[in-house]
Amino acid sequence: MMRTPATSLLRAGLRATRTTTTVPRAAASTHAISNPTLANIEKRWEGMPQTEQAELWMSLRDRMKENWAELTLQEKKAAYWIAFGAHGPRAVPAPDEGRKVALYTALGVFASFVIFATMRSFAGPAPSTMTREYQEATNEFLKNQRAEPLTGIGAEGYSGKGMVQSPPKH
Repeated sequence: MMRTPATSLLRAGLRATRTTTTVPRAAASTHAISNPTLANIEKRWEGMPQTEQAELWMSLRDRMKENWAELTLQEKKAAYWIAFGAHGPRAVPAPDEGRKVALYTALGVFASFVIFATMRSFAGPAPSTMTREYQEATNEFLKNQRAEPLTGIGAEGYSGKGMVQSPPKH
């Protein structure tokens, strides 16, 4: 789309002629929340429906926007508990959670061992390059080629095992 001063003026004019409608909103609650609503909130919070939790939190939030000296002790306690209490992600873990974690970890390790053993049982024989004789021949070849002459197999006085990693073939 082309942006010219004329189109910009036209858009600005259209925006200016639009009427904005305002929706009347209820003012923040200035009266205290009833004590039965806030009584024993720590035990009732998890069982309350989500809508009721949201309504209670919104009304407490509206009350906290005003002077905090006007809040009742129940409202202060409820607001603190809702914000920082042991519910949701801060809930205390179940007493047997450690046992469940250990059990499921052990089951995972056992299942991976079963999969490994099954794959290993159906695998073919080891490749010919995994015999001790082949690896010793590889060592001799690398010495003749003077591979890694500073610290490796081609160095003077090298005493490591080189490429040998397998037991001798029977």
